[in-house]
Amino acid sequence: MSFNSGEKMIAKIRENAEEVEQTVGYKLNNGLARLEDEEEACTRAKWAYLFAREIEGANIERCEEAACKDPWGAYAFAKDIPRANIGKCQEAACKDPEWAYYFAKDIPGANIEKCCEAACKDPALAWRFADDFPENIERCEEMVCKDPFWAYQFAYYVKGANIEKCKKVCKGTEYEFYKWPEE
Repeated sequence: MSFNSGEKMIAKIRENAEEVEQTVGYKLNNGLARLEDEEEACTRAKWAYLFAREIEGANIERCEEAACKDPWGAYAFAKDIPRANIGKCQEAACKDPEWAYYFAKDIPGANIEKCCEAACKDPALAWRFADDFPENIERCEEMVCKDPFWAYQFAYYVKGANIEKCKKVCKGTEYEFYKWPEE
C-alpha cells in the first residue's frame, strides 16, 4: 500500500465516521480519539493504555489505574508510558506468571525477586526465568522439579541447573532413560 492510498483510506474512514458506531476503541484504532474520550477509554485496560500512549494531555494516573486492572495492561503501561508508576504496574503484572516474567525481562527498575515469585508459579516460565536471571536458579528449580518433563528440560537447557536434583525427580519416569547433560 502506498502512502497516498493510506491517506485515502484514512480520509474514507473519517468520511464514513458518522455511519459507524464510534467506541473509543474504534477511535483509537483510526486516529480519531480526542482528550474528551478519556472517560470511556478508562473503562478497559487496553483502551486506557492506548489512550495514555496516543493522546497528548491524557491523565496518566487515571489511565494507569484502568490499565492496571489487567496484567498485560500493567506490563504494557510500564513498558511504553514514560511516567508510569513501576511499582503499581508491577503489582498488577505479577498477578499473572507470564506478565511477571516479561515485566522482569523488559522493564528497567523492576523488582526481580517479586517477579520471580510470580513467574515461578508456572514451570515453563520458571524455566525461562532461570535462564534469563541465573541468580534465581534455585527458586525456579523448586517449581520445575515438581514435574518430570520440566525437570528434564531444566537440567538439559539451563546452565547451572542441579542435574542430580532433576534426575531424582525423573526417577521412575520415561525421562530417567533420556540422554542427560554432563554435570
